[in-house]
Amino acid sequence: MKCMDTEVYSWRVSRELKSELERQARIRQTSLAAVLNLAARDWLKQSAVTIGEDEEQRRLHEAAMKCVGTIAGGNPRRAETARETIRERIKLRHAR
Repeated sequence: MKCMDTEVYSWRVSRELKSELERQARIRQTSLAAVLNLAARDWLKQSAVTIGEDEEQRRLHEAAMKCVGTIAGGNPRRAETARETIRERIKLRHAR
C-alpha cells in the first residue's frame, strides 16, 4: 500500500459546483479528492507566472525589507524578561 503525505484544506463552493464535482468523481470512478487535486494542478499549470525564480526572489526580498525594523520598543531586554512580565500581569489580573 502506498503511503502519501496529505494535507486537509477546505473552502466554500456553491451547491451547484459541489454537485458537479461529485458527479465528475462518480463518472471517473474516483474520489472527490482526486478530482480536486487534478483541478488544482491544472489551474496551477495554466496560471504559472512567467517571472524567473531570481526575479521572484528579488521581489519577495524587496517586499520583506519594507517590514524590517518597523517594530520598535523601549525595552531592549523584552525577550529575556517576557516570562517574568507575563507572570506579573497574571498575578495582577487574578488579584482583583
